[in-house]
Amino acid sequence: MSEPLVFSIPHSLGKEEAVRRLKSGLGRVRTNFNNVVDFQEEVWTGDHLQFRLSALGHIAPGSIDVADDRIHLTITLPWLLARFAEKIQTLIGNQAKLMLEKR
Repeated sequence: MSEPLVFSIPHSLGKEEAVRRLKSGLGRVRTNFNNVVDFQEEVWTGDHLQFRLSALGHIAPGSIDVADDRIHLTITLPWLLARFAEKIQTLIGNQAKLMLEKR
């Protein structure tokens, strides 16, 4: 296993709205990226998400903690996916920011 990718993404939505948008946004991710990513586990406990996804046949566990003003996302990539860490980090960061944009 490689070192985990860690994100801290600010928002101004409040915890409840950020959780609502993340849940909705993850549904869109499942639909839009279903040919690449398969969510095998998604367990919400209040404002904490524990997940496990599969990409290119490899498992990547992670978690999201939602605070009033930011989300903290951690995902551990297996060695093959870690080779693409920079691109994956950009993609995840962009998707999370889109989910949390103030509308």
